[in-house]
Amino acid sequence: MEILDEYLAALDAGSAERSVACFAPGGEVVSPLYGTVPAARFYPTLFADSAPSRTTLQRLYVDPDDPREVALAFRYDWVLRDGTPAPFDVVDLITLTHDRSRIARLVICYDTAPLASAWSRARH
Repeated sequence: MEILDEYLAALDAGSAERSVACFAPGGEVVSPLYGTVPAARFYPTLFADSAPSRTTLQRLYVDPDDPREVALAFRYDWVLRDGTPAPFDVVDLITLTHDRSRIARLVICYDTAPLASAWSRARH
């Protein structure tokens, strides 16, 4: 799906503007570290906390009963703004708009335990 390719490319580019453009107006992100926030606020905060990072797509799942519901499984080689590597495997549960051209809601699922202390130190 074109919008999902653009979303991952925006993450790789570290572009808040491109990332937010993947979302419908009012789109939200549910993150284990940042909570539930509008996409327009989440991505500027994420990239302010990050150095250049990279995604590697592993799988794309589409709900056979509702093609608006998808899951992206990927490796996020996240680097914190202080240069600390904080890589993790993640699944983003995504609800697309009715025409599947934008993201309405994105729920990020991963184990935060291995990187929580480094993330906390880097933010302060």
